[in-house]
Amino acid sequence: MNPHVSFNLHILPAERSFISAISSAALYGKGIFTTLGVYQAKPFLWDKHWRRLEENSVKLGIDLSDFKEKTVKNALSELIYLNNLKTGRARLTFFDEAAGKIWNFASTHKTSLLITAADFQNTKAEFLLTVSPFPVNSKSPLAGLKSCNYMEGLLALEDAKKHGFDEAIRLNEADEIVSAATANVFWVKDENIFTPALETGCLAGTTRELLLENFPVRETKSKIGELAEADEIFLTSAGIGLCPAGFANIEKKKSSIFGKLNKFYERQKFEK
Repeated sequence: MNPHVSFNLHILPAERSFISAISSAALYGKGIFTTLGVYQAKPFLWDKHWRRLEENSVKLGIDLSDFKEKTVKNALSELIYLNNLKTGRARLTFFDEAAGKIWNFASTHKTSLLITAADFQNTKAEFLLTVSPFPVNSKSPLAGLKSCNYMEGLLALEDAKKHGFDEAIRLNEADEIVSAATANVFWVKDENIFTPALETGCLAGTTRELLLENFPVRETKSKIGELAEADEIFLTSAGIGLCPAGFANIEKKKSSIFGKLNKFYERQKFEK
């Protein structure tokens, strides 16, 4: 983690950024966030990330009126410059600091914004997958939202790693493929590309959106058997880009699809 953060549009040492302990964010985890890639000292897919933040804020009732897009982007650029971050990742988190309805403490702030930046985490050349025992509730009001209530995904990831895997495929209550614990999932079969439909409860990831805009991807409600029979599987997120994945003891066929998609993604990172 880089030593400075931007908190409510002011650069601070990381240890001096605080939210109220009696805020809705602290008491209930009410907040939204996005993690984006930084390439050539510029935020990647900024428009997609900001649009999702705005859409999620409306759904969760988080007031962003004090934070204009241009001002926030400038604050992010300032932090990237100060931390001399050429390639890495940044996270924008909006915390709801308004008074809650259950514990209605007085509050002087509506929303706080924390921007952090860091290098990319080390990732493996290929993720070894398992199936998570923790289902996604596709009917949850938080389904598909990038909210600060992120413990389910983290617990699914920790459980997978505890058993020797790198990531876990999560299914919903109908046993439909939703995503990995912290990434979207795609697979290839007979040169066709598939990914779970949003109705399964999966997150509308920005990298996912980029691929859907530029390639013929079929959004489906599929069972886990389709992944087991896939020619290729790969995960996507701002943090890992596109990364191959697979199940132990299941031999994958080779196709040319992943290579084409990955080359496209790599070009996009440095053309935008």
